Amino acid sequence: MIRMLLSAIVGLLIVLLMGPKFIPYLQKMHFGQTIYELGPKAHMSKQGTPVMGGLMMAAAVLVCSLAFHPLYFGGIWDFMPALVLAALLSMAVGFADDYIKAVKKRHEGLTPGQKVAGQVVVGLLFSLYCYFSPAVGSEILIPFTTLSFDLGIFYIPLMTLLIIFIVNSANLQDGLDGLLSTVTAASFPGWAALAVFMSLIFPEMQGNYACVAVFCLALSGAAMGFLRFNRYPARVFMGDTGSMFIGGASIGAALLLRQPILLLLFSFCPVMSSLSVIIQRTYFKLTHGKRIFKMSPIHHHFELSGYSETQIVCMYGSITGILSIAGVLSVFARLGL
Repeated sequence: MIRMLLSAIVGLLIVLLMGPKFIPYLQKMHFGQTIYELGPKAHMSKQGTPVMGGLMMAAAVLVCSLAFHPLYFGGIWDFMPALVLAALLSMAVGFADDYIKAVKKRHEGLTPGQKVAGQVVVGLLFSLYCYFSPAVGSEILIPFTTLSFDLGIFYIPLMTLLIIFIVNSANLQDGLDGLLSTVTAASFPGWAALAVFMSLIFPEMQGNYACVAVFCLALSGAAMGFLRFNRYPARVFMGDTGSMFIGGASIGAALLLRQPILLLLFSFCPVMSSLSVIIQRTYFKLTHGKRIFKMSPIHHHFELSGYSETQIVCMYGSITGILSIAGVLSVFARLGL
């Protein structure tokens, strides 16, 4: 437990200490945000704000994962390196996208085909790891029950698609100052608590579930530290580098805990961002130009409806916190409570 708490504290401190040095470096290297011309007009003032700030969070999580790994190391099937790699490989796709946007000044970044290809590789590798892991396998747990369901060989393609969806959902969520970092700070303590409670149900998994808890609390602490610089008005953006790192971390924790269905609670806001885009585009095509939302993702709809960025961030953070508590409580059915 001490290692878990220290990972959150140290993750917070690392980002707080890095920020004053790293943000000016990003400015010096001209790694500035390129604002989408069709986005909200109020966002044009954010043009040139340093991007790739997600590297600070990734560095903090990596240090904490190494420093506070539980004493027992499980070799190739140890959850910590698997979780770190899932997040870092997802981040690599986002970093390439940010680099093209910031340095090449091409707002589109990677082409859709290039981005999806990279995510398919990451998703397939992690799905295969989980499928063949003796500690995970193809069986998923059903929340709020004592039931489970074995997907068999279909686990691999289904989880690969889910990984792509969640990583892109996190990316879409990063559209307002402090939004994704707030949602991350609110949801990842829930994943950590879930891992702790699950270790009571599956005591043979205590070491691996402790790895998940340490990682998740480190990311939560890092996200809180990042908010110091990312809250409105933002001095730095996490970019696709940070959002895809968070997306990879979210799906990694969910799959290793065999709780992908709980992403509907812990990642409710990012999932709604993706669904709002899908709904908007589908309706637009079917009605030949009509829209349901003023703009998608849906947080821009709220923004154009008169809500301030700070109000939207508080709303999303509150929703995420409440649903994360519900997600943690879902495991109590297995404890007989």
